[in-house]
Amino acid sequence: MTKKRIQPIHPGVYLKELLDELELSQYRLAHDIGVPAMRISYVVSGKRPVNAELALRLGRYFSQEPRYWTNLQSRFDMDTAEDALAQQVFREVHPLRMAV
Repeated sequence: MTKKRIQPIHPGVYLKELLDELELSQYRLAHDIGVPAMRISYVVSGKRPVNAELALRLGRYFSQEPRYWTNLQSRFDMDTAEDALAQQVFREVHPLRMAV
């Protein structure tokens, strides 16, 4: 029986929740942190990742650690890769066996 995994959650979901909670528009956020509005729109819609630069800007703006955002992105990337490739990697890559 295969273990059912939850769908990976893009950092844009968390950003949208934060914006909704603060009643802040994507346009206002983009303007305030100095990035194009489409960049925020793409992140919120899950079409672009949160890179290190954006994480620094979001962290500064929301008084958070930038690593919060990079950790969310890293988790999403790994979960997505595991969903897509884990079985193939398990079949094709064998652990290194060291002589004792």
